[in-house]
Amino acid sequence: MKKLSILISIIVLSCGSGGESPKDRVQTISKSVLMVIAPTDFQDDEFRTPYDSLTKAGVDVTVASTDTTPAKGMFGMVVKPDAMLEQVRVDDYDALVVVGGSGCEILWDNGVLHEIVRHFDSQDKLIAAICLAPITLGRAGILVDKIVTAHPAVRDEIGKCCMRCTEAQIEISGNIITCSGPKSSASFASAILNALSK
Repeated sequence: MKKLSILISIIVLSCGSGGESPKDRVQTISKSVLMVIAPTDFQDDEFRTPYDSLTKAGVDVTVASTDTTPAKGMFGMVVKPDAMLEQVRVDDYDALVVVGGSGCEILWDNGVLHEIVRHFDSQDKLIAAICLAPITLGRAGILVDKIVTAHPAVRDEIGKCCMRCTEAQIEISGNIITCSGPKSSASFASAILNALSK
């Protein structure tokens, strides 16, 4: 009996003194996210920062593009897409993230991506786009009643597709998160994680 009491005490002490406070623990988010990148010249930080933050939080991330050939970023990062846009099953995902960069212009009028965007929106799922990528959302027709932001180079054009385009780093309007560019990638990632954790 004495040995059992000692054993219980050891177990209780070891459980209670792990040295890790609740604040230190990374919250695990059991969600699935589809990240879309251009086949070339996607913006490295706009991909890397959200991707790393999401995967660290336990989110299952699938990367899609127009093909599965390794995609090269503007600054040399290489990413092998998991799937082609045509292979995406929207119902498998809780959120969509469209990455910017000079190469994302090829995605602006991509009909398959527009259908994916509209499907996510019809189900009120989270949709996030950064830098030049909000143009894709605008041309898909889902920003009409939204307040958004984007890279200064495309704010005039995006302003024609939405209720209002601001100069803010981040805008959250309904189920849409938009970001102005790579300098705000960390804030963009945090906003996505926060929305997914609700």
